[in-house]
Amino acid sequence: MPNILVKIPANTFDGDAHATLARRITEAAAQAEQIPDDPRRRATTWVTVEDVPAASWWCGGADVTTQVVPCMAIAHVPAGVLDADARARFVQQVHEAFAQALPAADARRVVTSVMLHDVPDGTWGVNGALWTLPDFARAARYAHLQHLVA
Repeated sequence: MPNILVKIPANTFDGDAHATLARRITEAAAQAEQIPDDPRRRATTWVTVEDVPAASWWCGGADVTTQVVPCMAIAHVPAGVLDADARARFVQQVHEAFAQALPAADARRVVTSVMLHDVPDGTWGVNGALWTLPDFARAARYAHLQHLVA
């Protein structure tokens, strides 16, 4: 049940590419978190795509957007859901999602920064209530955490 904030350079990905990017990132999260292929369970994954003006991107103090496409994803996940292998798989798949969504006519190289933030148990509010890991396991149906569901 991650919340994933995506930032991309404006005017780089068209509307169809936004949708493709959101779908691929959702799929990457679902695979990493072991969420079943069920639309109700996948709906627990939220992706927000934000276009950032190209003039706002600085890498090493320089505007490099003529050479590369900088992309950022910040994922907030309940603590205890992802192990090291799942984290590595998620980061790789998110990078691939950015690269695959880039229009074919754009020859620039995609560079990514993907950050995973664990939200401590009992500090994530959902619909006015604080949730713990068993609540998330129940809602998202994480395959590897069903033992937590009473």
